[in-house]
Amino acid sequence: MGAAERLYAEHGLSSVSNRQIGEAAGQGNTTAVSYHFGSKTALVQAIMSRHGEAVEAIRRTYVAEAEGSEDVRDWVRCLVRPITDHLASLGVPSWQARFAGQVLADPQMRELVVKDALTRDSLQRTLGSLGRCLEPTVSAEIRRARGDMTRQLLIHTCADHERAIADGTSRPDASWQRTATDLEDALVGLLAAPATRQGEA
Repeated sequence: MGAAERLYAEHGLSSVSNRQIGEAAGQGNTTAVSYHFGSKTALVQAIMSRHGEAVEAIRRTYVAEAEGSEDVRDWVRCLVRPITDHLASLGVPSWQARFAGQVLADPQMRELVVKDALTRDSLQRTLGSLGRCLEPTVSAEIRRARGDMTRQLLIHTCADHERAIADGTSRPDASWQRTATDLEDALVGLLAAPATRQGEA
């Protein structure tokens, strides 16, 4: 799984074969991926699920702290910090953020992974509470559109930061903590901004 995550992160899902993954993992059996996972789709889901469980455990703590809040920022923090905290715990180099970016760029994989993520209780509670905070001023259609933008901004900003750390090109003051704060500021503005055309998809 580690070899697959790295190769997918660096080269994309469609450019990496199961044989390459087996070789990178030091497996003499070139059908190791098929043997252990059955398919590339199952392997990708297993990698995302493993990280998703770790993020879920962290998010539970943030959700407990935010319980009852009507402040958009508190619930945005529940979206952002579990991801950046988990990525910070992976050490350097890590590939999870870049891998997740590749997964979201693939329509079929994105649908499967997003569907799985939405089954997680703490994420459901976060999204529900965030929706209630925004409901008085932002229509459901616009909230859905901005939710898609939020996912893209969150994943690709984290991927860019992870890449910069790995390449040694990050700013001297860069950190996962700073990235999280910048994302919170940006997402609060994005989600809560007045809509020019309220009610349109």
